[in-house]
Amino acid sequence: MGKKITLNIAGMHCASCALNIEKQIKKEFGVQSAIVNYANTKAFIEYDESIIGQSALEGVIEKAGDYKVLKDVALPRMDLETKRAFNKFIWALAFTIPLLLSMFITIELPIIFGAQLQNWIMGIMAGIVVFKMGWQFHRGMWFQLKRFNSNMDTLISIGTLAAYFYSIYIMFTDGHVYFETAAVIITLILLGKYLEVKSKGNASSAIQRLLQMVAKKARVIKNGKECEVEIDNVIVGDILLIKPGEKIPLDAKIIEGSTSIDESMLTGESMPVDKKIGDTIYGATINDNGAIQAKVIKVGADTVLSQIIKLVENAQASKAPIQKLADKVSGIFVPSVLVISVITFFITYFFFGLSLELALINAVAVLVIACPCALGLATPTAIMVGSGKGAANGILIKDSQGLEIAHKVNSIVFDKTGTLTIGEPSITDIFVVDKAEHDEAKMIQLAYSLEKSSEHSLASAFIRYGNANDLELLNAKEVQAIAGMGITGKVDNFNIQLGNRKLLDELKLRANKILDEQFIRMAEEGKTPMFVVINNKINGLVAVSDILRDNSAKAIKNLQKRGIDVYMITGDHQATANAIAKQLGIKNVVAEVLPGQKAEAVKKIQARGMIVAFVGDGINDAPALAQSDLGIAIGSGTDVAIEAGSIVLMSSDPMKVVSALKLSKKTFTTIKQNLFFAFIYNIIAIPLAAIGLLNPMIAAGAMSFSSVSVVLNALRIKRVKL
Repeated sequence: MGKKITLNIAGMHCASCALNIEKQIKKEFGVQSAIVNYANTKAFIEYDESIIGQSALEGVIEKAGDYKVLKDVALPRMDLETKRAFNKFIWALAFTIPLLLSMFITIELPIIFGAQLQNWIMGIMAGIVVFKMGWQFHRGMWFQLKRFNSNMDTLISIGTLAAYFYSIYIMFTDGHVYFETAAVIITLILLGKYLEVKSKGNASSAIQRLLQMVAKKARVIKNGKECEVEIDNVIVGDILLIKPGEKIPLDAKIIEGSTSIDESMLTGESMPVDKKIGDTIYGATINDNGAIQAKVIKVGADTVLSQIIKLVENAQASKAPIQKLADKVSGIFVPSVLVISVITFFITYFFFGLSLELALINAVAVLVIACPCALGLATPTAIMVGSGKGAANGILIKDSQGLEIAHKVNSIVFDKTGTLTIGEPSITDIFVVDKAEHDEAKMIQLAYSLEKSSEHSLASAFIRYGNANDLELLNAKEVQAIAGMGITGKVDNFNIQLGNRKLLDELKLRANKILDEQFIRMAEEGKTPMFVVINNKINGLVAVSDILRDNSAKAIKNLQKRGIDVYMITGDHQATANAIAKQLGIKNVVAEVLPGQKAEAVKKIQARGMIVAFVGDGINDAPALAQSDLGIAIGSGTDVAIEAGSIVLMSSDPMKVVSALKLSKKTFTTIKQNLFFAFIYNIIAIPLAAIGLLNPMIAAGAMSFSSVSVVLNALRIKRVKL
């Protein structure tokens, strides 16, 4: 693996620019991969440091054309760029409006130096627009020309210069000048650029919002005193003091106090989460109602927020497979348009006998109506908005390939434990035979006290129940496990046993009919029932189960309505798995599967021609996540699982799976719409311009708004309800 860097590039005006820079970078020895994104004006490069350095790569970019690598880009850069684009358009408009009025108002002015004074004035005003406000296009064309390349600057520069210098020539021959045409073309394109930059800023606002969430300072306790320090000066192990209403500066573990935390910026869930001593809290979340002290466990790039930003940036940097066609077309687009423009001029002038004036106007219209920008923006803007929308709702899309696959998924495999269930055993049922002797409260207190001192596999369920219900812990002794049966011991003066039917056989006890019926009912519901024996008498039953998540059944039903086959995979016994699947409405159950066999189970479903998504959260899910066509990792799970997934869900709500697929489908539909609009626009507009049906001014306006319309269409993704 080489070093990965992200460079911000100024001066890109169209998709051809991005492809040109990308091509030049890839030529360099030592570069392992390079993607240049026109939509967010960034280059994502991986290279071998021992062969080539970052400064050399920056030099390659700047030599590729009129481009500049921006260093230490501040957050408001997009706002500054938008302001500059607006100011440039306003100045161009101020000089263009009088030129447009001259088309309707004729003033008789004297002839000076062989031409009417009015034409001299128009020529000067148009020259200011063409050469001052439009200088970026001519400069860009010159840089491309020196390298025998071309881009959108080439089309605009040639078109406006042709109209301008033809007008200079014609003003001495008493013909009609086209100064207003040259000025209007520049002005409308500058308007389009302003709207494009503004729209792109909205499209990339997700990253900006995430970066703005980072706390600037932290209150640290050192030597018993509070002191406020810059966030960059906080180190792992520092103790933070966070008061109610304050933003949590960094990832930390609570060591004093309890509170509730608003984690909506991470998970998309609006309900605050209760936190106590030992719980982890995350940077940029909000402390709702309690003063707490917490020890810092992660800083800088290691924090969860930084990882989210990195994932979103990586998704926006990656290229979806569908973009390959657009890239191929963009690579030959500008040269092709130049050829079409020249052919248009020669055919209309020499073969159809049009005047020099009309032939030239048609050729200029072809140049200025062609829009490589729309092709370059079609895919990345949709991915930018889609990934940003996902991040705001706790859905992290790691790469655009996953986004493209997600809408094709027709089978979903859920790992049961920790995904459809909470992943922790809990007490679900307490049944007592004779309440007069030992009621429910007394029986569960005795069982809790016994389990608290044991290493029984289900002890955690009793401990959680006891802690949640503030049960008094009684003295337990002589506690020992009985292999395959349960546990035994003494609590106060009671002999206590907890276990299965084998334990009853060992104790030579027999359950009555009521107990038998309850035991069977609990087992059929997928629970693990245990007999509670007190002083050699069966007192009742306690059932333990891994509880289903609140939205599991709702998510399954929703997916099935979408025509997706749902599978549940688990290591549980077949009968237990069937019982849980029945509650969820799942018909496809793969049970008694060892951790290493999950990937093989996914492969079998794929062998039937299905596009499979796997949803899991544990280390043993990583191979299955990697094997599936789309890995969806639960963010509350392990880092290994998250690394393997293509989509990461920051909360354990199964409905997030539905939301992820919905977002994917909307984003991919938008990409297809954008590409269709971009292609169809150029396919229709260029021939219309060639046959003289489009005035160059109308063509310039159409070109400007075609790229803006693509971005605006992408912004519609923000309105999707997840």
